[in-house]
Amino acid sequence: MTLLALRDVRKSFGALKVTDGISLEVKEGETLGILGPNGAGKTTLFNLISGDVRADSGQVQYEGIDITGLPPHRRCRAGIGRSYQVPQPFGNMSVFENLVAAACFGGGEDEKKAWVTAQEVLEQTGLRAHANKPAGGLALLDRKRLELARALATRPRLLLLDEIAGGLTEPEARQLVQELKNIKARGVTMIWIEHVVHALMALADRLFVINFGQKLAEGEPHAVMADAEVRRVYMGVEA
Repeated sequence: MTLLALRDVRKSFGALKVTDGISLEVKEGETLGILGPNGAGKTTLFNLISGDVRADSGQVQYEGIDITGLPPHRRCRAGIGRSYQVPQPFGNMSVFENLVAAACFGGGEDEKKAWVTAQEVLEQTGLRAHANKPAGGLALLDRKRLELARALATRPRLLLLDEIAGGLTEPEARQLVQELKNIKARGVTMIWIEHVVHALMALADRLFVINFGQKLAEGEPHAVMADAEVRRVYMGVEA
């Protein structure tokens, strides 16, 4: 079943075409990796899916329904959760309070159910030991985990991950990948923008490569990474 579909989606900022006729489909349970050089339009693509930015033209479909005009909070309640490249917790609130807020306001749960959700997500993401710590004082790995945890607390069917492995050490990245594999095993569909290619390759079922707001390549991960044009544009390797 197709969970998300973009149909000829376009977005410009002035004369700059950031997303120039992107079309893609994501199947339920699939993990789609998004690659592209800096400035290719990857985060704008996420913003169009989450509703943070409104498309100039084209259509965003979720579960077969046109959601192009829906605001972000409606999309979140419908099951689209996301993390941001730079973690954005409520720094003066505890980790647990951040998760309760996400479950209440993002997931639409009442306070009692939100407490249960927050406890479950603490276990899933390895944050239980930090539950009562102020979110603003966490180390980078735990801030990344909290960013993931806040998205999970909204109970998403579709999870958008924006460079969540960026800045992590090799062991930390491997640990994060294992946590994401556990999330995938629970049936959560994921779209993951990432420059840490080995982490992305460990999880992605398909890769979608963007350059100058347009699709450059799409397909099985190893085949895409072997593509001469992808190697030239993304890795600077001439065939």
